[in-house]
Amino acid sequence: MRAREELEERCARERARRLGGLTPPAFEELRRDVHENLSSFIVTDDQRAFQILASALERYYASVKDDDMRSDDEFMQERTRRLSALIAACREAESLDPSCLDAALMEEQAKDLDPLSLLGALMRLEDAESRERGPLADLLDHVPTENGAVQDAWSDVYLRPRLRLRAATVRSCVDTAHYRMALHLGEEALQVSPADPLGIRNSLALAAARLEDEDKFQELEGQVQHHGNSWWHLGRVLLLFKLGRMPAAKRALRGYDTLVRGGAYALLKPVYVEICIPDRPSYAPMSFEEAMLAVHEADPIVADTPDFISWCESQSWFVESAKRFCDEEGLDWSM
Repeated sequence: MRAREELEERCARERARRLGGLTPPAFEELRRDVHENLSSFIVTDDQRAFQILASALERYYASVKDDDMRSDDEFMQERTRRLSALIAACREAESLDPSCLDAALMEEQAKDLDPLSLLGALMRLEDAESRERGPLADLLDHVPTENGAVQDAWSDVYLRPRLRLRAATVRSCVDTAHYRMALHLGEEALQVSPADPLGIRNSLALAAARLEDEDKFQELEGQVQHHGNSWWHLGRVLLLFKLGRMPAAKRALRGYDTLVRGGAYALLKPVYVEICIPDRPSYAPMSFEEAMLAVHEADPIVADTPDFISWCESQSWFVESAKRFCDEEGLDWSM
């Protein structure tokens, strides 16, 4: 989440609303002024609340970056501290703006609940938003049409919290094996935000693979014009394996190994991945960081497919690739 950028956009839009009748060039000049002098444009409680969240997230992300340098005990202590600090910031933001959905979402995520409890908490937020502001499908009613272009709710900065909530809910559905619910909720979100900047389709690819729904997997893949990432390559391997099409599954595994940097190691030696608050970090497609996150999200499916890892391990070339990456990067194979 690029909180500062969104705060700048909110402040620029609010000032433009008060001034009224700004031309596009004038609005761009206003944006530059807001970027250079943000604090002077923060004048409403909802902006102050969002500023609290933006600052809290900057501190949170900075802390996470240093985790590799900490011992296990130091990591747990720092993790408890930063999650507590984030919860406190969320509650401070909510005291200024009780309708701040991002604060409510991040507070639930920072509580580090078990997967089912988190899904329940997110569904309660979903229900409350639907009662208060209408169903997600109505978001486009608030997005003005520009030059006949396809509408996308993400273009309105004030609608993004609702989409972030839905993306988190879909990820939680996959995490708790509610795959059909994930598909239903995810496809509803894609109807109002087809650009999918939050990567909801990544979650749906895993859900379709688990359900052995090849038609749905291909439909979703076609929507992104077959541009792959770690979720899609891993999902394809899982789908073909579960369908029992082993020659195709082996080819897909080779593709995953070739295209996803460190993908073999990430799959055979999965590591702990921190909570995504409020959404996924931005990693380069097919990078090792992305592979670790995709494997982490696919873990419930992998665990529910008991022969899958043993089959991967039976491919000597795949194990050799994983070990080679491990040696090149100075990682630990014995963990």
